[in-house]
Amino acid sequence: MDGEITFITLTRPEVTDAVTRGAARLFDALGYAPLLEVGLPNGRRADIMALGPRGQIAIVEVKSSLEDFRVDLKWPEYLPYCDAFFFAVAPEFPRDILPEGPGLVIADGFGGAVLTEAPATPLAPARRKALTLAFARLAAFRATF
Repeated sequence: MDGEITFITLTRPEVTDAVTRGAARLFDALGYAPLLEVGLPNGRRADIMALGPRGQIAIVEVKSSLEDFRVDLKWPEYLPYCDAFFFAVAPEFPRDILPEGPGLVIADGFGGAVLTEAPATPLAPARRKALTLAFARLAAFRATF
């Protein structure tokens, strides 16, 4: 056993949890307030929605595997509800299959890094206000119960 390296293989849910945790920690370090599993007005659920210091809204879609990316094509439906959209993946994820355009975060259970900034697509003021109010209410309910 001396000098032997042991590799730990994570299950898909464990990868998802680790990438989500690391991406949320990254956005927190960038001055955003992240919430996990946020329902959107169109019935979709964002893995992470984060409210920035100037009221900007970022949505992060976590992809745990190549299969997860290929079967889940709903990510364009998040775009009308954020100023910036990112994919978050583990370091070993095959990044060349991701579409150009969205931002890219690499994350593990400890933190992350922005590899590609998301293009800014400012929300309409009325939609921003509605989303910010819903975000604040969700955060307050989660803090209370």
